[in-house]
Amino acid sequence: MMEYTFNYADLEFFLLVLVRVSCFVFVAPFFSMTNTPRNVRIGLSLLTAILLYYMVPRPEIVYNTLIGYVIIVLKEAVTGLLIGYAANLCTTIVSFAGHIADMEMGLSMASMFDPTTKETTTISGIYYNYMVLLMLIISGMHQYLLKALAETYILIPVNGMIFHSDKLFAAMTKFMSDYIIIGFRICLPIFAVMIILNAVLGVLAKVSPQLNMFAVGIQMKVLVGITVLFVTTSMLPGAADFIYDQMKRTIVTFVEAMR
Repeated sequence: MMEYTFNYADLEFFLLVLVRVSCFVFVAPFFSMTNTPRNVRIGLSLLTAILLYYMVPRPEIVYNTLIGYVIIVLKEAVTGLLIGYAANLCTTIVSFAGHIADMEMGLSMASMFDPTTKETTTISGIYYNYMVLLMLIISGMHQYLLKALAETYILIPVNGMIFHSDKLFAAMTKFMSDYIIIGFRICLPIFAVMIILNAVLGVLAKVSPQLNMFAVGIQMKVLVGITVLFVTTSMLPGAADFIYDQMKRTIVTFVEAMR
């Protein structure tokens, strides 16, 4: 006959694990999409917390009052939120690239709500978001995120989070520089073609002043931009690799800022 005991100390530790996992799941990319049912996210958080409860190292949790335990809960919540936010930041790069591309094509006014980022973005941004997210899922991004969450319990044990603001600000500064570089890499083909097209239209406007190059240019930009957008679809796996590598670096830097 199997005997199993579960006391209040075990319950307190399990709740702390559940807090970090649930905060991570509700912020991390793919898991936090609005079209993912909340029941699925709650069930995934509970199942992951149960598995991690038996796997992660269990330090001694010392507190004297209820406020002390609440502070520990808040520390675990902040840890999960920052780790998930670090991964979610990288998915905004493709939205930035799509916004730049649509500005060049003249489609920046056509916007809609994107459930992946929970923001209003442009048509090209939504196209990039779904294509890159699909490639990240195929490459195992969701598995990496869960593995990274499990490994954070080794680097940052329960009640072991120490917030270093200087490291976090340095990580954010480094991310912003990579954010702009990777974003322009993704939309560089459209950006370069639009510059050439603007130069051609400028020459034609000087050669034939009687032609309304403004009306012609709008239609040509949309046609050429959409053509380049679909021709360069084969380059999106490389963009997904950039996003994946940046996501790994950002999570590592955020974790190091809380050790």
